[in-house]
Order: sequence, then structure tokens, then C-alpha cells
Amino acid sequence: MRAIWNGAIGFGLVNIPIKLYSATESSTLDLDMLDSKDLSNIRFKRVNEKTGKEVVWENIVKGYKIEDKYIVLNDEDFEAASPEKSKVLSISQFVKEAEIDPALFETPYFLEPQKNGEGAYKLLLKALTKTKMAGIGSFVLREREILCLIRPYEDKILMVNRMRYPEEMRSYEDLKIPEGSTPKPAELKMAEQLIKSLATTFEPTKYKDTYNADLLKIIKQKAKGKKIKPAAVKEPEGKATDLMAMLKASLEKGKKKAG
Repeated sequence: MRAIWNGAIGFGLVNIPIKLYSATESSTLDLDMLDSKDLSNIRFKRVNEKTGKEVVWENIVKGYKIEDKYIVLNDEDFEAASPEKSKVLSISQFVKEAEIDPALFETPYFLEPQKNGEGAYKLLLKALTKTKMAGIGSFVLREREILCLIRPYEDKILMVNRMRYPEEMRSYEDLKIPEGSTPKPAELKMAEQLIKSLATTFEPTKYKDTYNADLLKIIKQKAKGKKIKPAAVKEPEGKATDLMAMLKASLEKGKKKAG
């Protein structure tokens, strides 16, 4: 694993030197984009809009347009914007994790203590575990200020969950969500029974990404010259008048499965 950020956690007057690592990796198949005519690989190039010539990475800069003029920014400019946040992940408050809407959560990262930070790291980990609290903080990563949650992961390591800012959440006011009629008491009762019948303790290891494995099977079959024909899938349908019947059938199916 390669660290993507070096800095420190600001915990009151305590600074804990840490390294930040991505906690996830993609499970999708590595598919190449090809020209359908001869299966040549498609390459994406960084091209100068005026000359049409390719530009090498070391000659690319970033700029912001003001009044038809670009203001070019360099590394020093980005660091000068919030120098302290480029080096310190400062915890501003502690909260109960359940208080945060899951819609705000994004990418998880692991935190590793650096030399001389092991004791303070362990202290924060144990304190958060015992109080069942999490820290809210922010820092600058790749030229962007990141809002984040710091919490124990499996009670063994500190994890940072990158969070969306509330203003990044779109409004759903423009969506056509019909108010509909109030559910009938019998329907509501049966829906509650169905939910309770399916309620169990969450076990993340039970869930696997099977799509990629299925897709790889098809790839291997095609490599052997076999023709692939998708299985017919019936479109799900249901009318409001069928609610009771569907709920009853769902409960019966659940009972048979449990039996």
C-alpha cells in the first residue's frame, strides 16, 4: 500500500503524525476500449486546443479564468490557500456516528501512525472506541478541502471517511414524487410483518460482487468460440390493487425459505 497523504491529526493540543492510505480497491474487470473495426486499442491524449499537438504532463498547468484571462496556479499557490490544512487533519468536534446521514459518506481511508505518534494514536483509538464517538474534521487532499469523519474500524485502526458537504447534495424537489393515498391499516401491518421476518444482524461478508465473476465466465466462453444468448428476464410489474396479494405471497415465500 502506498500513502497518499502525510500529515498529522490535530486532537486538542495533541498532534498525531499519520499517513493516509486508500481503504478500498476496485473489483471491476479491467476492460480496454477498442476500435470495433480492427480491435486496436483506443488511446486518450492531452491535446493543445490551438495546435492539435499532444502536450506532455510536465508542461501542463492549472488555471482559473477571470475576464477571458487565465490565472495560472502552481503548487505554492495551492499550499498558501490553507497551509495548516495541507499538513494537519484538525478534529473540530466529536459526535455520535448515528447522528450523520449516511448519504453524506464517501470514500474510506486507513490511518497509520508515524514514528513517535504510536502512543497518541492508540490513545485516540481507545478513547473513541470507549465513548462510541467519532471526530469531525477537515484537511486538504489533492487541492480540495475534505470534510471527514474519524472513527475506529474493527476497534483496531483509525479510519477516515470522506464526507460530502451538505451543499453537494442535490435537491429532490424537482422530482415527481406522488403523495399517493394513505396505506390501509391491514397493508401497513403486513408490510411491517414482512420487514420483521427479513430482519437479521448485518453481516457484510455475506455480500459478494457476483457480476464480475459472471461476466468473466462469459468472456471465457466467448474465447472458446461459444455464442452467448442472454436469458429472458420478465419485467417486474405490480399494481396498487395487488399490494395485499404481493405482501401475502412475500410472507409465504419467506416462511417456506425459513422452513
